[in-house]
Amino acid sequence: MSLPACRSAIVCVSDSPGANLAVAHDVPMPLPLRPGCVLVRNFAVGLNPCDWKMPDKFPSRGSIGGSDFAGIIVALSDHLPATHPHLAVGDRVCGAVHGFDPSDHASGSFADYVVAVADILMKIPDGVSWAEAAAIGGTSIAALGIAFHDFLLPSLSLRKQDTKAEPASPVLVYGGGTATGTMAIQLLKASGFRPLAVCSAESAQLALSYGAERAFDYTSTSCADEIRTYTEKRLAHVLDIIADSDSVKLCYQAMGRLGGRYVGLELPPEDQPRRQLVHTTWVMGQTIFGNPLQLSGGYERPATPAHRKLGRRWFLDVQDLWHRGGITSHPVKDGGPEGLDGVVKGINLLRQRKVARQKLVYRLY
Repeated sequence: MSLPACRSAIVCVSDSPGANLAVAHDVPMPLPLRPGCVLVRNFAVGLNPCDWKMPDKFPSRGSIGGSDFAGIIVALSDHLPATHPHLAVGDRVCGAVHGFDPSDHASGSFADYVVAVADILMKIPDGVSWAEAAAIGGTSIAALGIAFHDFLLPSLSLRKQDTKAEPASPVLVYGGGTATGTMAIQLLKASGFRPLAVCSAESAQLALSYGAERAFDYTSTSCADEIRTYTEKRLAHVLDIIADSDSVKLCYQAMGRLGGRYVGLELPPEDQPRRQLVHTTWVMGQTIFGNPLQLSGGYERPATPAHRKLGRRWFLDVQDLWHRGGITSHPVKDGGPEGLDGVVKGINLLRQRKVARQKLVYRLY
């Protein structure tokens, strides 16, 4: 098919934080494609907290925003049919890219055409809408794949033949009412673990509906004690999606006397508490592309080719689970077909904390 010379995209127009985003209609089409990539005509995008945090913390003039997307493949890079025979022009796909990347201004999902890494894609099941596909959360899936396999639960498997026969271990998910939280709960349960959610009382039913065995109210002064009692003081695995001072403290208090493993999805606070026998780390989903993260303030990362290799296997496994009906998206807040102008408004809604218990999605057409 014939492709336009330019595309429309939300770009960062300043190297200073603040009101620094605008829709541009003269962004060059990123052709020829880099090896291992596809070009996707975008139909819907899902919004994440990183979509406002990146331009606020790391503004880079000319970078394109956005991570989650859903659309149709319109072009493949050279040799891709041989290395990725499951992908073809015309396939409906969704996935994640690194938005507002200071080192790659062509990356970003807030555009009518998206350059995507073929390894970090999933084919959309029949009957799933564009909005639902964008809301499935490629960014969350990427971060969870790294958190689970690289540190927290290296043996976790979504494949049917690997289902565990022994008694399941509990895994605490702090932030169980968030979009990443409900996805983590589903993936843990599908892998044979017992997901326990920590969230607000208002989000408890949501977490339970996605498969949490129990939901604990983080505002309760007895929350950590309740978790220790419920787990018989044997909790050894914690995923902290919020990763602020309060969440870290509660998670450490909830773990059993023998300690275990804690992984956060955000840079640890400077006053992060310490506890003997608890092995701690934090991850960034963007390392799944294998490239160095040229950021600052503790967010910088070297190249991670092992994460890219993990990503290909992980996204295929999650795709298979999705097609078997094993996961679904967080509840969708459909912003409508407002296009990229609507997305700019949506970014501000997230920045102002005006979206809760829903995944904000905008359709481009």
